Amino acid sequence: MELKRFKRHKSWAISASIAVAVALWLVSGQFGSDAAETEAVETPAVAANKNAVRVRTQSAEEVMRTIIVNGKTAPARIVDLAAETDGRIEYIGAERGASLDRGQLILRLDERDRSARLAQAKATVRQREVEFDARERLKSESYVSEAQLKEAVALLEAARAELKRAELDLDYMKIRAPFDGALQARMVEVGDFVSRGDPIATYIDNRTIIVSANLSEFDARYVSVGDAAEARLATGETVRGHIRYVAPVADEATRTFTVELEVDNADGALRAGGTAELRIPAEAVLAHRVSPSLLTLDDAGNVGVKIVNGGGEVEFVVADIALSGGDGVWLAGLPETATIITVGQGYVSSGTIVDAVPESDAETAVAIIDDESND
Repeated sequence: MELKRFKRHKSWAISASIAVAVALWLVSGQFGSDAAETEAVETPAVAANKNAVRVRTQSAEEVMRTIIVNGKTAPARIVDLAAETDGRIEYIGAERGASLDRGQLILRLDERDRSARLAQAKATVRQREVEFDARERLKSESYVSEAQLKEAVALLEAARAELKRAELDLDYMKIRAPFDGALQARMVEVGDFVSRGDPIATYIDNRTIIVSANLSEFDARYVSVGDAAEARLATGETVRGHIRYVAPVADEATRTFTVELEVDNADGALRAGGTAELRIPAEAVLAHRVSPSLLTLDDAGNVGVKIVNGGGEVEFVVADIALSGGDGVWLAGLPETATIITVGQGYVSSGTIVDAVPESDAETAVAIIDDESND
């Protein structure tokens, strides 16, 4: 009878035995030979459960807050050259992309009868001058009326105007560079006939490069014409110049203000049309340098850091990045002397009372454990 009852409850007994064995093994692990080390230095998880965090206390330093915005490069001037007289293209003096000085020939139209018309205009002017001189002498002897003298003056001025038109027409047959720059594009070739007003070429001023960007309403108040600034180009180059323009009115769609940095490019080495990062010094502020890895998010999605106040309570401070570089980011808006959480910030929230362990103490404890392990 007892044997049958044992067989009936055999599976339960086995399960209970296994459970007791596991429990005894877990208990023995808690009180093993590593207990002393566990008391000396706790793992991050245990420390977090006990609200212990590692902190660093540091003082703010004065830095120049820098406005950093993305922008683009462009030539200082872009002009569309058009024909100022009629004619057929006879000669091309510059190819696309050529760097030119002011006055250099881009192309020339055929002369046709321009020189002949100029000679005729000069002869007409001489004739009208002689007629005017003769009538003026006769006027003093009362042989010519005042009206006839005025008519001679009008004819002389008309002849001079015609001469000027002939001279300009002869000059307009040559299309020249209006300033130092480069020929961006040319729409005509030798043999093409152009009329007055037809597009000839696109010419740019690449001896000065403009870096343009849009500033927020908050940042625009710190920027003025003439301020020194710099830009980092997509090629990795850093160029410096002065602000030449700040929009007086914000863009209706974006509520931002256009700003332009003027950069000297006398040798034409820099190419326009690329992306750039504009950096404008704004104001001197007190800021703390921290590693970007210390930045965290609050419940609202704001980026910031967590600090411990004088009462041992965690506070979240929204990050106001005044400056960034290879050695970290500089945060403004923190207390002048701040205790910043460097380890364990992910395990505590604002308002939590924590045990702040200075970095120096934690490093000393780790060094002791390492020495004991080596022994």
